[in-house]
Amino acid sequence: MIEFEREAYDDVVRRADAGGAEEVCGVLAGTRRDGDEPSVVARAHEAENVADAPETRYRIDPETQLELFESIEADGRDVVGFYHSHPTGPARPSETDAARATWPGYSYVICALDGRPFVGSWRWRGDEAGFEQETVAVRSVQ
Repeated sequence: MIEFEREAYDDVVRRADAGGAEEVCGVLAGTRRDGDEPSVVARAHEAENVADAPETRYRIDPETQLELFESIEADGRDVVGFYHSHPTGPARPSETDAARATWPGYSYVICALDGRPFVGSWRWRGDEAGFEQETVAVRSVQ
């Protein structure tokens, strides 16, 4: 399970919508857990999509990714995973997403915009099993 603080969830949806026909992407920061407790996303860090075909692919520049990781850790948070959008769907990882996933145990969040925005999450297992779908929850504002 992955749990978003309301502002982080809204940021992912807002950025996906603002991306129009191109996929947007970024890194999720918060508290990462492997057991039964949910990972918590406190902040969504936006990154430029440097893919050759941003309409159907996303790629975070490796140097930018490293800078984001260092910034997240300097803030005392964990890297929880990554997010990107699918402007025309599907609301699940594509074959390309599975082929390019490289962080076992981390969450890959997708905001699909083929209708009403849908935010789903899948944890990369790093083996033949591929992605395992996670429940997405949003913490209410207190």
